[in-house]
Amino acid sequence: MLLTVTTTRRPATDLGYLLVKHPGKVHAFEVPTGTAYVMYPEAAEDRCTAALLLDVDPSRLRAQRDTFELGQYVNDRPYAASSLLAGALAKVFRSALRGASKDRPELAAEPIPLEIRVPVLRGTADLATRLFAPLGWAVTGTPIPLEPEIGGDSRYVDLLLAGELRLADALNHLYVLLPVLDDAKHYWVAPDEIDKLLRSGAGWLAAHPEKVLIARRYLAHRRALASAALQALEVEEPPTEEEAELPVVRRTSLAEQRRDAVLAALVEVNAARVVDLGCGGGALLAALLKDRRFTEILGTDVSPRALDLAARRLRLDRLPERQRARITLRQSALTYADDRLRGYDAAVLMEVIEHVDTARLPALEASVFGHARPGAVVVTTPNAEYNVHYEGLTGMRHSDHRFEWTRAEFQAWARRAGAAYGYATAFRAVGESHEQTGPPTQMAIFTKEATA
Repeated sequence: MLLTVTTTRRPATDLGYLLVKHPGKVHAFEVPTGTAYVMYPEAAEDRCTAALLLDVDPSRLRAQRDTFELGQYVNDRPYAASSLLAGALAKVFRSALRGASKDRPELAAEPIPLEIRVPVLRGTADLATRLFAPLGWAVTGTPIPLEPEIGGDSRYVDLLLAGELRLADALNHLYVLLPVLDDAKHYWVAPDEIDKLLRSGAGWLAAHPEKVLIARRYLAHRRALASAALQALEVEEPPTEEEAELPVVRRTSLAEQRRDAVLAALVEVNAARVVDLGCGGGALLAALLKDRRFTEILGTDVSPRALDLAARRLRLDRLPERQRARITLRQSALTYADDRLRGYDAAVLMEVIEHVDTARLPALEASVFGHARPGAVVVTTPNAEYNVHYEGLTGMRHSDHRFEWTRAEFQAWARRAGAAYGYATAFRAVGESHEQTGPPTQMAIFTKEATA
């Protein structure tokens, strides 16, 4: 299988410095599935092309399930671009993927004219456009025809990408999206694949309109992994100094509006010691840690993997000692009493209760309101009435949601649960509210009554 990268930025042969591969040589690398070669079919002052050729040894391929009885032996894996090519790219162009260049650091940081061609790729031109065009590429996907005797087009395309991007960005796009287009991986997808996706997708995946599709396909349709990755993507890095100085008005995402609303509610109830129940990848924890009004922060989740993601996102191992002392992560289930959760000023369940089976909600209420008994509880959840505004949505907003409530249903639950455990209840709208359907997110603020 083959991939070529071409630039016309003069001197074009500087591409060799960026890839750390001399244009005058053929470079060979052993990879788990065969041998990868890097060579330069053209290397002139005005145009330079680097080719990555992966020579796959079929005997090294893992057996794959296929409806075709001989599919293990007769397949397209040695020829069509896939995760095998992405894996070779990661090994051969490791420095370039990181954006590192000892000899041309300023060039590595500069967008340059690039043309990338993948002559044989399993997928459709439409999907390739949906994946690459939002990233600034001009996409040309030419279907590869079948033999004249058969007629028609095969399921493969000849993909050509053109644009002006940093080489590191271009290579990371390919590393993530080649397996997505192929929709198959040649190795077992373990939880550490989430880190690879988040690392390679940094700076572009969170805003991609097809991020759900990308996460699901990249993670081999393993629902738990895809959910964890998408949850982690809601944690947005602060802007650089250069970005902060740009006079660009950016629309605040619903995730940011939700976090801001929760923070405002916590300030309103004078909370200093806060527990984030079902903290997931740490979206709210990051915001709490930035605000010195919150002196003690506890994040809990039933998933150890989610806690690992939160720790990485928060960079707990790099925090100054004083900051690190403010935050703790613990594994805990919402539906079981946990003495470690008692005594906090406030507890937050941000987009959590809809992931709990309705039959288990009484246990959650007893655990949170009855046993932990914080001074206040802040709960947010989707407003099902607003779903009509999401084009193409035919079910609930997330595959792991057990239910989504209307405003009336949410308020009825909140009032009943609050009254049962001695909490007063108030409601807030989060996000831009529609006259008929209300806001996209609804919030309840429970405050413990003095007589309780």
